[in-house]
Amino acid sequence: MIAWRAGAAYPPAGPFVPVAGGRLATLQAGPERNARGTVVLIHGASANAADPMEGVGRLLAARGFRVIAFDRPGHGWSDRLGAATPAAQADRIAEALGSLDPGPVIVLGHSWGGAAALALALDHPERVSGLVLVAPVALPFPQRVALPWYWRLAAQPPVAWLLSRTLGPPLALYYLRGASAQAFRPQPPSEGYLERARVPLAVRPGALLSNVEDLIGLPAALERQSPRYGSLSVPVLIVSGDADPLVRIEAQAEPLAKRIPGARLLRLPGLGHMVPWVAGDRLAEAVADFLPEAASTR
Repeated sequence: MIAWRAGAAYPPAGPFVPVAGGRLATLQAGPERNARGTVVLIHGASANAADPMEGVGRLLAARGFRVIAFDRPGHGWSDRLGAATPAAQADRIAEALGSLDPGPVIVLGHSWGGAAALALALDHPERVSGLVLVAPVALPFPQRVALPWYWRLAAQPPVAWLLSRTLGPPLALYYLRGASAQAFRPQPPSEGYLERARVPLAVRPGALLSNVEDLIGLPAALERQSPRYGSLSVPVLIVSGDADPLVRIEAQAEPLAKRIPGARLLRLPGLGHMVPWVAGDRLAEAVADFLPEAASTR
């Protein structure tokens, strides 16, 4: 019933793009012709395409960009497609971009989506003209520190399947507002965030299970992916709040900027994790300023 109500309240709101084995859902905004450029948005954990689209995407569209936000595989209305790692999800997004044919794009990845954006640039460089990584999770971290024991237990296939279809949805729904407030710290949540970002879609069984798999598998995926960051040849802008309690700037953004040749770090004093919402105008301005640098790589 929880899943049905969430799906009925937030039905698909953009076109689907066929890929091998299924389809990816998108939200799209801005002009398709004579656009200043195309920006692809990749959301973080426990979210869907509406999160970055409503935070910063529509501000970019108002500035003349074509904006394409993807529901990552298994989230929102996208099929799971067996894609749990950043690299596997980047492969599906690259395939979808091949169908949409927007040319090389600026990829903006937030949080977990930063890892997927990096994988897209590493494995499909012909699709990417530049990266904007917002509060990115990109460097390895100790799994024992990042994820408590009950997450690891929940990730075991039989337990995860059972929890996602019994206790998981009502518990997730109960804690939804509090969890959103934690994500915004130290700022208060943006008005109407839960509805505008279509957050209740994340409490459905499939999305809950996908989210757990994504989080549990991320440390090992970053161990494999991060040694390649030095080979990136596209312009990279990293944007992070220095008061982010979830993805600390000194643990991720700062060392990441040193690993990627020519990467620039934009530090936002006093801001937390939800930069696309609490500083959407500043982020859209940074993307617009970044455009000439990205365009020169095409």
